[in-house]
Amino acid sequence: MKRIVIIEDNRDIRKGFAEVIKASGKYELVKDYDNCEEALRYLQRDSPDVVLMDIDLPGMSGIEGTSRILKQNQQTLVLIITVYEDSNKVFQSLCAGASGYIVKNLGMKELLHSIDEALAGGAPMSLNIASMVVKSFKLSSDSPLSERETQVLQGIAQGKTYTKIAAELYINKETVRSHIRNIYQKLSVNSKADALRVAEDKRWIG
Repeated sequence: MKRIVIIEDNRDIRKGFAEVIKASGKYELVKDYDNCEEALRYLQRDSPDVVLMDIDLPGMSGIEGTSRILKQNQQTLVLIITVYEDSNKVFQSLCAGASGYIVKNLGMKELLHSIDEALAGGAPMSLNIASMVVKSFKLSSDSPLSERETQVLQGIAQGKTYTKIAAELYINKETVRSHIRNIYQKLSVNSKADALRVAEDKRWIG
């Protein structure tokens, strides 16, 4: 029987996931945690086949937690389960090694199907998230912007504040401002609106 660990700080959601796993009859719920730090301490003991991981956790984020889990055990599959359908978080999670990215409003059958799919070698994603991934591959590859500058500009396009962009990219606000200045220089513009117009016209951001 495959072993499942849940890392989710919302008690009700964590309990709901646990009940679904226990009722499945085909998976063993080894343990559930409300933070990554504790889960990492017991990772070798728990030896999970699949970890259901929230992104926004107290302390260490789910993205960093995913990376650390896979450094300890490359065989473990991590499924990000979150309320966010955010392109930056999607790609940060996948770059960290997550095997799938699904939203929390899944029904019981869909959650179990996602675990089945991951164990079968697939990469479960909700339709909206899969669409984001496909769209990203359609973006033009001749952009003069660095990957980080593109992420910053994408955040601005989504109406995010510098503070939120900085938090999501694990940088400070001054670094965000520095990236903005570089973007203006590279695109020969003097405003965010012009930067967005140029980048969207040339398909450098989605």
